[in-house]
Amino acid sequence: MRRAQEDDAPQTQCRQVLLADTDLASRLTLKTLLATAGYAVDGAASGSEAIAHLDAHEYQLVLADLRAESGEAGPRLLAYARQKEFRPATALISSRMSEMEESAFESCSSDSVVRMSDANVSYLLARVAELIGDRADRRIQRSLRRAS
Repeated sequence: MRRAQEDDAPQTQCRQVLLADTDLASRLTLKTLLATAGYAVDGAASGSEAIAHLDAHEYQLVLADLRAESGEAGPRLLAYARQKEFRPATALISSRMSEMEESAFESCSSDSVVRMSDANVSYLLARVAELIGDRADRRIQRSLRRAS
């Protein structure tokens, strides 16, 4: 009887996140945190691996390490992601960026920055949820504009 109730329950849509980070420890830690919070996370160790994921799957959020491979690899990956038809939310992640550096970077870039910190996991998860929520709002607004 219990199984029938589970089958009748509405299926929740899993929020897909692509995480591109060259640092294995950082990637695995963040992937574990996000998976525990209910996100389906694909990890990529390089920009080319992340692009292959973007070409094969649809994501609600793409996170790229600010300092991956080269200084421009993260922003280039996010620019590529924003050109995809599914238009994911995008953000750079960094465990090494101060608040001042973050503000300076965001003021001269279209990319959001999510600072990772051992001490503030709730901020990280709230920021990820906010980025995905903002993406959903933009999609709804576009649909409403098209319908009118």
